[in-house]
Amino acid sequence: MAAISIRDLSVDFGGQVLAVDNVSLEIESGQFVAIVGPSGCGKTTILNHLTGLLPVQHGSVSIGGLPPVAGSPRVTYTLARDCLFPWRTAQQNVCFGMELRGVPAAERDQRARQALEQVGLAGFANAYPKALSHGMRQRCALARGFCLDAEALLMDEPFGALDAQTKIQLEDLLLELWGQTRRTVVFITHDLAEAVALADRVVVMSARPGRIVADLSIDLPRPRHVRELQRDPAFLSLYSRVWEQLERGIQLSEGASP
Repeated sequence: MAAISIRDLSVDFGGQVLAVDNVSLEIESGQFVAIVGPSGCGKTTILNHLTGLLPVQHGSVSIGGLPPVAGSPRVTYTLARDCLFPWRTAQQNVCFGMELRGVPAAERDQRARQALEQVGLAGFANAYPKALSHGMRQRCALARGFCLDAEALLMDEPFGALDAQTKIQLEDLLLELWGQTRRTVVFITHDLAEAVALADRVVVMSARPGRIVADLSIDLPRPRHVRELQRDPAFLSLYSRVWEQLERGIQLSEGASP
């Protein structure tokens, strides 16, 4: 059984906008899958169905064989913004999800301290978000997500607003953390290089209405280091293939427009 199964999913908002058209996708346990595509092609809409935040209109969606339910402990959702509470310290923010799930105080404090150490924030456990840089806040958000024992980690452009150097640092950190747990990851990004560097598979969607036009296997060896990949001919070849498929998806959508 696939860890995540999407079959014939179509999403129509109010009868006015067909956002996703007949999308089917099977993701095995422990796979890191990146989804790329033009703005408005339904990438985030798919994630919102996997979290149970949006009801399935047409088709089916399941995680571990069960329909998604909003607030389910089976899923962790990391957004483009860090969404830290300004009145909580870094450690208290990392603990928040565990509080909601009823983890005992001593255990959640220990797990939060360990996670902050893993992301390089051991000395900032008592700092409030206003005292942290954007990159540090995203590190805190990563720690919060990895503290939860969720089967699937859904990530919606978590590094999209960062500068190039910080982005590469956090991509490498994500790969390190993921390598320790091998959770199933669905990662949304507009950055094709990021998708190729991180993922086992890159799923390419067309412009709206979003359809899958390619599902490419990324056979680069692991462990990976993002900065080193930039000069790897195999990486550059895969990047070029993803770009070609993205352009093809845009052309197919334009050809289908009235």
